[in-house]
Amino acid sequence: MDLQSIMPLIIIAVILIAVAILFTFIPVMLWISALAAGVKVGIFQLVGMRLRRVVPNRVINPLIKAHKAGLNVKTNQLESHYLAGGNVDRVVNALIAAHRANIELPFERGAAIDLAGRDVLEAVQMSVNPKVIETPFIAGIAMDGIEVKAKARITVRANIDRLVGGAGEETVIARVGEGVVSTIGSSHTHAEVLENPDSISHNVLNRGLDAGTAFEILSIDIADVDIGKNIGAILQTDQAEADKNIAQAKAEERRAMAVAQEQEMLAKVQEMRAKVVEAEADVPLALAEALRSGNLGVMDYMNYKNIDADTDMRDSIGKLSGNDNDDHEQ
Repeated sequence: MDLQSIMPLIIIAVILIAVAILFTFIPVMLWISALAAGVKVGIFQLVGMRLRRVVPNRVINPLIKAHKAGLNVKTNQLESHYLAGGNVDRVVNALIAAHRANIELPFERGAAIDLAGRDVLEAVQMSVNPKVIETPFIAGIAMDGIEVKAKARITVRANIDRLVGGAGEETVIARVGEGVVSTIGSSHTHAEVLENPDSISHNVLNRGLDAGTAFEILSIDIADVDIGKNIGAILQTDQAEADKNIAQAKAEERRAMAVAQEQEMLAKVQEMRAKVVEAEADVPLALAEALRSGNLGVMDYMNYKNIDADTDMRDSIGKLSGNDNDDHEQ
C-alpha cells in the first residue's frame, strides 16, 4: 500500500484520538446540559476547572439546581467552596430549602456553616421542623429529703445566625438538667413537685438557657416524674452510724486510759509495799543496834514483844469476828 492510500486512515485515527481526548479532558456533555438548563458556562471555564483540579460536575450540577430554583449563585462561589473542602451540593440544597421556607440564608453564611463542620441542610430542616430532645432522668432532692426524678422533652429550633460558634445539644441538655435540679431543690416538699410538674418547665424556660447556643428553645415539657430514695433519712442514718462509731472510739479510748491508770496504780502499790518491806527489814537491825548501844533494855525489848504478840492476837480475833459476821449475813 502506498502513502496516499494510508493517509486517510491516519487522518481518521488522529481525529478519533483528538475527539476522545477532547471528551475526556473537556466535559462536553456537562457543558451541553448546562446550556440546555440556561446556565451560561464557557467551555474554557470547564477546562480551567480541570486545570485547577476541580471536578466540574461537583460544581455545575449544583449550579444548574440553584439556577432552576431561582437562586443567584455564581460559579466562582461554588468553585471556591469546593476548593475549601466544603460540600457544594449540600450547601445548595440548604439554600433551596431556606428559599422555599422564606428563611434568609446567604451563600456565605451557608458555606461558613458547612465549613464549620455542621450539617447546614439539617439546620435548615430543623428551623422549619423543630426537633425534640429528650433528656434522661434528672434527679433532684426536695427540702424534705425525698429524691425526685424528672424526664424532660426540649423542643428546639435551629438558630441559623448562631450555628457558627454556638453550643450544641449537650450544652442545652446540661443547662436544662441544672435548672430541673435547682427547681426541685427549691421545693419545700416532694409533693409540690408531683402536684405541679409544670412549675419545673416554667422556671427552667424563664432562665434563658438557649443563650450562646445554636438553638432556640421553644418549649420544655416534663414527660415523667418519679420518686426516688429518701436521701434525708439515708443521710441521717449515716450520720447516726458515724456518731456511734465516734462514741465507741472515744469510749474505747477512755477504757484504755482507765486500764493504763489502773496498771499504773498497781505498780505504785507494789512499789509502796516494797518500801514497807524494806522499812520492816530495818526494824530488827535498829533493835539490835539499840540493845548494843544501851538505848534499849532487855525489859523494854520484852515489853515490845508482848505488845507485838497482843497486836497479832487482836488481828486474829478481828478476822475471826469478821468471818462469823459474814456467815450470819449469808
